[in-house]
Amino acid sequence: MWAVIFIPFIAFVLYWLIASKNSKTRQWLEVKTPLESGKRTLLEQNVAYYNGLNDKEQLRFETRVQEFLLNHNVYGIKTELEDLDYLLVASSAIIPIFQFDNWRYTNIREVLIYPDTFNHNFETEGAGRRILGMVGTGYMNGVMILSKKALRDGFSNTSDKRNTAIHEFVHLIDKMDGYIDGVPEILLKQSYCIPWVNLIREKIEEMRLRKGDINPYGATNEAEFFAVVSEYFFERPKLLKSKHPELYALLEKMFDKEMTKKNLFLKRNDISRNDPCPCGSGQKFKKCCG
Repeated sequence: MWAVIFIPFIAFVLYWLIASKNSKTRQWLEVKTPLESGKRTLLEQNVAYYNGLNDKEQLRFETRVQEFLLNHNVYGIKTELEDLDYLLVASSAIIPIFQFDNWRYTNIREVLIYPDTFNHNFETEGAGRRILGMVGTGYMNGVMILSKKALRDGFSNTSDKRNTAIHEFVHLIDKMDGYIDGVPEILLKQSYCIPWVNLIREKIEEMRLRKGDINPYGATNEAEFFAVVSEYFFERPKLLKSKHPELYALLEKMFDKEMTKKNLFLKRNDISRNDPCPCGSGQKFKKCCG
């Protein structure tokens, strides 16, 4: 009986010691080469936020996307990843913190990509598979899990106010002060904390009364509200400002972005059925995304 309890405990301690040592000794890698033109095209065709930047900002965005991928592992679990998937994960990480030049996600080591929804036991088959994304806790601390389908859908549909991957990275930003509680102290000036908390409570009450157009999942708790409205802020900023001006104003102060001034769009090039698919799979368009 003691072996049943003790062995898993020892395994967990060894894992924690190795992870702790690696986090202390790991050197931050710098980008030395520009982004390949094919990958730049993928950003243009799939990341509306990227197209809303000027030329100088786009170069900085590309560098930070590469830097994220150099310093964090992204793995496919029961699914093959393509260039597009890596770029979308990194873009999700960079979009919320783009204005903060020295920002590093010190609370994540790797991102695991599952083919589709999964359950709380990380199973991709069977009942109860409703999860699209998750920030790990406990022995999974430092790990994010994302659904590949949700990752791609979040960027291909630019009108639904939802982006699962951005949602999960906002949770990591929230967690930087030690708690995922919807009050990101690292972004909020002290004078804005009380107005933000009061506004959260007001909006959650509205949502519970089925008022407004914010994703109802945001009414789960303060942390989910922050992540949900952040998705809205980056996906449909003009609509958010029109319908929820006070909420938009506080998010603009947090993320230091005037999102309504950005022209968000996706470049769609005419692609022949026999052309290489722009997702980077290496297959012909007609056999892949076509």
